[in-house]
Amino acid sequence: MAIKLDYLKTISKLSEAFATARNRGELLDLIFQSAMDTLKAKAACLYLVEAGRDVLLPVAQKGLSDTYFHSRKSMLAQRIVNIVQKEGFFYSRDASSDSRLTYPEVKKAEGIASILAVPVRVKGRIIGVFCLFTGRPRDFSADERQFLSWLAQQGGGVMEHARLIDQLRQKTQLFFDLAVNLSGSLEIKEILHSLSAEIARALGVKAASIRLLAENRQTLELVASYGLSEKYLKKGPVSAKKSIAQALEGKPVVIKNAATDKRVQYQQMNKEEGIVSILSAPIKTKEKVIGVLRLYSGVKREFTADEIMLVTALAYLGGLAIQNASLYLMCQTDMKELKDELWSHRSWF
Repeated sequence: MAIKLDYLKTISKLSEAFATARNRGELLDLIFQSAMDTLKAKAACLYLVEAGRDVLLPVAQKGLSDTYFHSRKSMLAQRIVNIVQKEGFFYSRDASSDSRLTYPEVKKAEGIASILAVPVRVKGRIIGVFCLFTGRPRDFSADERQFLSWLAQQGGGVMEHARLIDQLRQKTQLFFDLAVNLSGSLEIKEILHSLSAEIARALGVKAASIRLLAENRQTLELVASYGLSEKYLKKGPVSAKKSIAQALEGKPVVIKNAATDKRVQYQQMNKEEGIVSILSAPIKTKEKVIGVLRLYSGVKREFTADEIMLVTALAYLGGLAIQNASLYLMCQTDMKELKDELWSHRSWF
């Protein structure tokens, strides 16, 4: 009963502290300290899964040395996530001899004896693990595992909240930068190249491209790209009917596996280029689709509804830039014709 009362006191204290904490670092520090104090541990660390990598990356900790924390030897193998997903937790009584762990000798030198890891979930999806390290070998009860899981969820909430804030800032900055480019330049190729590069970097994808419909509306001509090889760009004509044609109907399309999806024209080339998932958004001028903005991911990726909406909005901005540039060129042509006409009738003045 005393242990459960300690848990309740810790939860109450932590809930009060959350109301006054100023930033992500401070909140995580409170969670780590609560875990260490209540469960009598040496250290705590939050690891996150990173797409395309076979290791868990440490992102925040308390109680570990900086040398160990910043070393690649502090990373955890991806298989730990599989164990956590299957069992609900990962436990190693002796980290210095556990074959499931990498660099056991380094963990021993750091003074790590036992490790307990529980999942960090956001919206039902495991995004990482919360690890507790002890200085002496020990076992953990079901109540202790459950308490650590509760703390892990608080850590996941902190990371998700921070991610959403960072994403909002990033989107705002991206829209601002592109708006500045739109208002400050009529060099359409420059604007489109900037658009493809900035959106690829902002969403953390491998590459991006912008293709516009040819006059015959049968092929999609490349006008801007970022992150794609010359070999891939010169793979051949891109058919408007065979290459994710649904996007030309005015709706964004997500391809989860570009190497096998029949809606993709050059499946083998996508595989060779290392392209796994594709998001294709229509580019419009007024109500007319004139091309597509495509993002290419090097790993299997589920694009969120917010990401699809963002990319579609930016594709529309690209269409607006093209429309503005076209109107400017038309005005230039009309002005030249007007000047020529006035000059031919100079005898009137």
